[in-house]
Amino acid sequence: MCGIIGYVGCEDACPILIQGLKRLEYRGYDSAGIAIQYGSQIQRYRCAGRISQLEKMFDPLTIKGTTGIAHTRWATHGEPTEKNAHPHTDMKGDVYVVHNGIIENFHILKRKLEKKGIEFSSDTDTEIIAHLIAIHFEGDLSEAVRRAISMVEGTFGIAVIHRLVPDQMVIARRGSPIIIGVGDKCHYAASDVAAMVRYTNKVVHLNDNELALITKDEFTLSTLHAKPIHRELETVEWNAEDAELNGFPHYMLKEIYEQPDTIKNATRGRLEPSEGVPKLGGIEPVWKELKECRHMVLVGCGTSYYAGCVGRYVFERLTEIDVEVELASEFRYRKLNFPPNTFVVAISQSGETADTLAAIREARRKGAKLLGIVNVVGSSIARETDAGVYNHAGPEIGVASTKIFTSQLTILTLLALLLGRHQKLSLTEGIEAIKAIRELPDLARKVLAQDNHIQSIAEKYYKYSNWLFLGRGYQYPIAMEGALKLKEISYIHAEGYAAGEMKHGPIALISSEMPVVVLAPGDSMYDKVMNNIQEVKSRKGPVIAIITEGDNRLKDMVDEYIEVPRTLEYLYPILTVIPCQLLAYHCARLLKRDIDKPRNLAKSVTVE
Repeated sequence: MCGIIGYVGCEDACPILIQGLKRLEYRGYDSAGIAIQYGSQIQRYRCAGRISQLEKMFDPLTIKGTTGIAHTRWATHGEPTEKNAHPHTDMKGDVYVVHNGIIENFHILKRKLEKKGIEFSSDTDTEIIAHLIAIHFEGDLSEAVRRAISMVEGTFGIAVIHRLVPDQMVIARRGSPIIIGVGDKCHYAASDVAAMVRYTNKVVHLNDNELALITKDEFTLSTLHAKPIHRELETVEWNAEDAELNGFPHYMLKEIYEQPDTIKNATRGRLEPSEGVPKLGGIEPVWKELKECRHMVLVGCGTSYYAGCVGRYVFERLTEIDVEVELASEFRYRKLNFPPNTFVVAISQSGETADTLAAIREARRKGAKLLGIVNVVGSSIARETDAGVYNHAGPEIGVASTKIFTSQLTILTLLALLLGRHQKLSLTEGIEAIKAIRELPDLARKVLAQDNHIQSIAEKYYKYSNWLFLGRGYQYPIAMEGALKLKEISYIHAEGYAAGEMKHGPIALISSEMPVVVLAPGDSMYDKVMNNIQEVKSRKGPVIAIITEGDNRLKDMVDEYIEVPRTLEYLYPILTVIPCQLLAYHCARLLKRDIDKPRNLAKSVTVE
């Protein structure tokens, strides 16, 4: 849950590395560090806090050296202090390492090294790697790294430089992403393409248990057993401008406003209106088996899990498939028993979520077929699943996911509609669905047009310390997602509940001091949700209702309302979540929170 950037080339490395770190700060931001090599000298600077603090320690234009590594950290082992910041080095200061992941046998290895007289200067597991490489170094850095990591259990994405081998960098991966960027007389290494897309769009992804030796002129890729590997370059489909703020005060708000476009991108080239059938080229490798699927498991974490929860309702409405939804972090610890031709669908923005990767690996061991719904081309989940669908939503920088959630919902709906048309839906139903899906970007714009109104609601309620979100059916997962957004970025305590469960406990909390957000579009659950609203109002609870445009019955009943345009029942979640996102954003802004970098959170959770 950290960011790595490395460079070997002809230009001064420091400005490039600092720029790359800034692009990665959304992945970790409690400490940062940099190491620059000039001949046989390496300068290292580290600090607790943001990259802006690191920049104050030196003038990037005066530090010479065309090779270097840098890191921004989200702490796991050891507090976020200067001594625990990366890069870490050995006792002599020869080896410098940046590392993402967790070394599981850290304590065992540390005790062994301490018995050999090695002294540790940090509390991190990463320092182990530096000492092991130093012990095994005999002039060949690749071989020293290979031998060192053979002793390590756990996950890592590492970049290493050595004082005695200038103009070289070695990277390696097991379970944590590391990518090579190919430039003109230079090469980059990074944990995320965002760090280097300003400089190159040509990349090579390392798979697990692979290592690369990088110089300015070339890179050589091999297995951890030194077997050479050849892999074609991939082209990154977005550019540096896609990750700019473009006049918005925060990435989160920018990404909320991008949703009409990202919903459209999720459907671009995938709709066949006359046939009422989506076209998803990414699932063609498994289409024969998928048509016969009657059991599906959707797995994800956080927001992606809630997307799966909505997906379950959509699949139940449109197909004859039995669908389960599982938290990826719990999935592999269950006793799994899959019927024949079960498909497990992994949902992840980054495609690198450690728990989700572990879940699909366990599912494969148990005989399931694997699909992926990911946003990052070439990511681990994209490579390890049998087939899948890309979001094509561009980079999502804000830690709290917004545009990817609605994109995931759109893609899950397309997949359900495709299978439903082959199982039970008529041509008329298919045409109706595609017509409604094509209208979604314009409907989302109508919701966004109410931003000032939603801000005014936030101004009335942002000081309340406890909120409740209620929904039924398709809207129940949106209640959970809405509560999660508020918690993530404003630090207000919020709970998402099935509205029918309110009277089984949470109703005890209702008072004039607890705002209740009720998802109440004009769907099949409307009358029952209206009863829930009355239960809240009778206990003096303030109600903020998200309703269908023109619903005058509810307007007169609630304290505040936000309207969404009318659509098909199973498409409402794509619209009703947008007011929840904006409410969370404005509450956080009014509370002066660090919206794009909320405390204790990182964007891509690559550790378990």
